[in-house]
Amino acid sequence: MDKVYRKYREQVLAGKIQDEIGIEAFQTDHFGSGVVRKENDLNNEEKQYLLAVERGDMANVRRYLEDAPVYYSININCTDPLGRSALLVAIENENLEMIELLLSFGVEMRDALLHAINEENVEAVELLLQYQASRKKDLTLMGHSGDRDMEGYLGGTPSDSFTPDITPIILAAHRDNYEIIKILLDRGDRIPKPHDVQCSCRECVANSSDDILRHSRSRINAYRALASPSLIALSSKDPVLTAFELSWELKRLSRIENEFKIEYEGLSVQCQDFAVDLLDQTRGSHELEIVLNHDSSGAVPHDSSPDRMKLSRLKLAIKYKQKKFVAHSNCQQLLASLWYEGLPGFRRRHIAFKVIMTSVIGMLFPLWSLIYIMVPKSSLGKLLRKPFVKFICHSSSYFTFLFLLILASQHIESIDSITLWGESKASSSLQLGEIRGAPPTIIEWMILLWVIGLIWAEIKQLWDEGAQEYIQDMWNILDFATNTLYIATITLRIVAYMNVERDVSGGVPTRYVPRKDWNAFDPNLIAEGTFAAANIFSTLKLIYIFTVNPHLGPLQISLGRMVMDIMKFMFVYFLALFSFACGINQLYWYYAAARRQECQVSENECKKNHEALSNLFEIMQTLYWGNFGLIDLEHFTLKEDHTITQLLLKLMFGTYSWIAIVVLLNMLIAMMSNSFQIISSMQDTEWKFARSKMWMSYFEEGGTLPAPFNIIPTPKTVWNILVWLKNVFCRCSKRQKRNRWQSIRKLVKKIHDREQKYQAVVRDLIKRYIMSKQRFKEDEGVTEDDINEIKTDVSSFRYELLEILRNNGMKIPEYTQNKPSSSKKKQRKKRYRTR
Repeated sequence: MDKVYRKYREQVLAGKIQDEIGIEAFQTDHFGSGVVRKENDLNNEEKQYLLAVERGDMANVRRYLEDAPVYYSININCTDPLGRSALLVAIENENLEMIELLLSFGVEMRDALLHAINEENVEAVELLLQYQASRKKDLTLMGHSGDRDMEGYLGGTPSDSFTPDITPIILAAHRDNYEIIKILLDRGDRIPKPHDVQCSCRECVANSSDDILRHSRSRINAYRALASPSLIALSSKDPVLTAFELSWELKRLSRIENEFKIEYEGLSVQCQDFAVDLLDQTRGSHELEIVLNHDSSGAVPHDSSPDRMKLSRLKLAIKYKQKKFVAHSNCQQLLASLWYEGLPGFRRRHIAFKVIMTSVIGMLFPLWSLIYIMVPKSSLGKLLRKPFVKFICHSSSYFTFLFLLILASQHIESIDSITLWGESKASSSLQLGEIRGAPPTIIEWMILLWVIGLIWAEIKQLWDEGAQEYIQDMWNILDFATNTLYIATITLRIVAYMNVERDVSGGVPTRYVPRKDWNAFDPNLIAEGTFAAANIFSTLKLIYIFTVNPHLGPLQISLGRMVMDIMKFMFVYFLALFSFACGINQLYWYYAAARRQECQVSENECKKNHEALSNLFEIMQTLYWGNFGLIDLEHFTLKEDHTITQLLLKLMFGTYSWIAIVVLLNMLIAMMSNSFQIISSMQDTEWKFARSKMWMSYFEEGGTLPAPFNIIPTPKTVWNILVWLKNVFCRCSKRQKRNRWQSIRKLVKKIHDREQKYQAVVRDLIKRYIMSKQRFKEDEGVTEDDINEIKTDVSSFRYELLEILRNNGMKIPEYTQNKPSSSKKKQRKKRYRTR
């Protein structure tokens, strides 16, 4: 349609079509009434003037501009039906000479700079900026201090093509044009960060009240500009950190402003890709280590372990969930080398050697732990601090703990005679589990030691990471729940023991009461329930250890995503369950009461089926188990001859079963299948990110000893406590203060050197990124814009050649589009004779 109208407009401007009725009909049919300007707003000379600009006819355009006040009744700032002025036409055609000619005659800029940036015409942008700066200087010297006049003259009038919040630097960032952004940044243009989406300042409240859509769109435009890779590369001292923070903020905005979720998520992915592209430009381990170990917080480096990498930037990437960055091959190569540190060549060994070596290290973990407690600085003690060895020892300790739980759940110990606190009770089949307030067995004492060690490890982790970081990991939540259940079990066992001792001291022998006579809320019974639940959670923790495996790791991630789908499904399911339970309870309440009275009067006529529908809670249980086929229709059969009520009961049960089994269950299967497909499409990235998180936990200082050896105070711990007490309570002498200031100066110098190295590496990465980007653009091939540019150059060259031939006295045929009227032709001849 655009090509058809362009051809029609050229014919109109050339004077070949003069029917105004036909023009208006064309505009109405194809563009709607009142959208496009009418052709009769332009006179014939203005049409010839715009057509000459579009064809690149420099000579005729110059004549029109020079003779406009005298011979031609034209407005040099007129616009065509599409709202384009002569300057905009020249910018679209990328005709720099025409742009210079028009500017030299004082054509209004208006929004020409924005159009030049939109067309990514770097030369035109430079030309317009120079003209804008010179005009501003001239107006200042001439004494035009009015801001409105100056802005209007320099192109500050509102644009029909761009919204008011679009500035040149924002539009250049949208186009991600490196050269134009650099020109504008050198000029001093900046993009202010938008206010928070929940900001309640006067400006935000006023803009939201005035036009909430424009307010939201202006925020999106600003963030789209801030997410430009070229802008980040040119304006940020730490582009990797800027990309991380901006990506995280855009994710947050996508959750808050759901209406623009797709736009914000796309910008977030764009920032992640930019960080990955920068990481891809590293050319060696030295550059990679500088990038991944850089700490933007300015933390003081510790001298206790100078050979150990801190990986501060990689920790930050994990915190901001930059999965592509963490899963990049460069990061994974460095992490793998650190993970297998201390075991050179382990990855290249045969699988049999790996299994044997891992088993030997795992079985000897008590010996490794004792060596580290006694001599932590020895070669064997240092080997235990290596991440892979540390992981094997911790895993072996946990497997031992699970083995003890299995033994405790089997209740294998039975006694013929038990002596408890001076009492003797002979029994050939009595077990400790049948005694109220029984003392712990040897296995339970060992489990208690492991539980204390695991709880202490979690406390140290919570202290080191902080509560906010701790709760963000779901495995930490599982560990917290497991430890809470173990603490509840221990507490209830103590309460049960104290209750039994109180009864015995009071002369009431309740220790050997048969289990069938215990109270339903006896602490022993509740303790067994909490202990059983804790055993389930402890066994499920094995899934976390399977993360290191390339086959089980992706399966574990898919299972975690499906758990979230199940949680969403359960909300809808229980809503349907509760609604049908309320309806059935409303119908069956009278009959349930009648069956209870019958059971109280005569047990012969009592049927237990009524208990399944006796109250709301029982009805919900009945409907739940009905999904698995464990409830038949006899529970919904009435003894009374109430056919309608019975029919409604069966109809409600059938409808519920159809909704729960046919609809909701299949919806859950579809949701889980979709989650599995998503994980499968990003299987490698998701698994490497999860594995990296687990690896990083073993790279940290501390937590070297596995449970239960970590509860034993070591000489290292005692020494650290003494040093801390000395720093807190002892006053420093002048010499110590001087040494302290000297050490601080050295640390500041070290931080400064580290920052300089990082900035040098970042500059190299940015240069390589820009060069690769430019090479990619060069390899794109010929586009339609290139062909149009060639056509414009050929047309301009044609008219220049015709003008040269005409000036040399050759007879050149006159074109109708350049013919002035007869009276004006006479005036021109008269002027030439005067010259």
